[in-house]
Amino acid sequence: MTDTATTTTTAATAAATDVPRHRLIGHRLIGLLRSASRGARFGDILAFSWILILIIFVALPGMVTKYAPDEAVSASFQSPSGAHWFGTDYLGRDLYSRVVYGASRTLAGSLIAVVIGLAIGIVLGLIAAYFGRLVDALIGRVVDVLLSIPGLLLSMVVVVALGFGAFSAAVAVGVANIATFTRLMRSEVLTVRNLQFVEASSHLGAGKVRILARHILPNSYGSVLSLSALQLGSAIIWIASLSFLGYGAPPPNPEWGLLVSEGRKYIISSPWLLYFPGVAIVVSVIAISRFSHFIRKKVG
Repeated sequence: MTDTATTTTTAATAAATDVPRHRLIGHRLIGLLRSASRGARFGDILAFSWILILIIFVALPGMVTKYAPDEAVSASFQSPSGAHWFGTDYLGRDLYSRVVYGASRTLAGSLIAVVIGLAIGIVLGLIAAYFGRLVDALIGRVVDVLLSIPGLLLSMVVVVALGFGAFSAAVAVGVANIATFTRLMRSEVLTVRNLQFVEASSHLGAGKVRILARHILPNSYGSVLSLSALQLGSAIIWIASLSFLGYGAPPPNPEWGLLVSEGRKYIISSPWLLYFPGVAIVVSVIAISRFSHFIRKKVG
């Protein structure tokens, strides 16, 4: 409460004294960060720190590495050192640079996949639960079929149908996520649609589209959005897996799964080629999962 009051007072003072807008926004962000940091454990702080590092990798890769990801900068198979933190690969490329630039490709594909699954899942779940009967039964059967197929296998089938490539892999993972979002959204809408304020709106003559958009959707999507953070971690694993198997980004793209695939050939002589991109995948998934649980705890 104190931080909120301080932020409000700061905003009022800034408005009265013509403080620049960017300073006002800065004060508000600091207040929000202080509020969110309450109750954060050491593991949460580590997760937030790694997510911040990933954001820097995606937004400003040139600031944290001086080498281009596809540039041969030294001799092949150099072990990790001060000059090359993660060593060099079989072509003399700096592995650290490839991991840094690979973050944007892996995370972008994962984000696209989650957005596709989230958007379509929300719409299908909303329609199925609100209209019910035949519509619900039809969508339910489609969801059951999707859930009966392992996600990675379904992604591989979709990639083969669309053609290999990073974007096709992202779409494929998104399609595999639709059923999960649809099922959760349907259960949330079934809870909300019978509440008194929804029935009152219906009795006052509001149309179905208005009821869906103004009353049911805003009160149903919270849990689905919380799930999207967890699904982002799963999407990272699936995107990397597809690239590892050769269905995703083609060489010489520095995608994390592709880096693991290339490094496994030299696991005996140069194990760092496998370990560092593998650790990046594992740590990212754990950090995002931890962040998701923290947000759900704070919001709930």
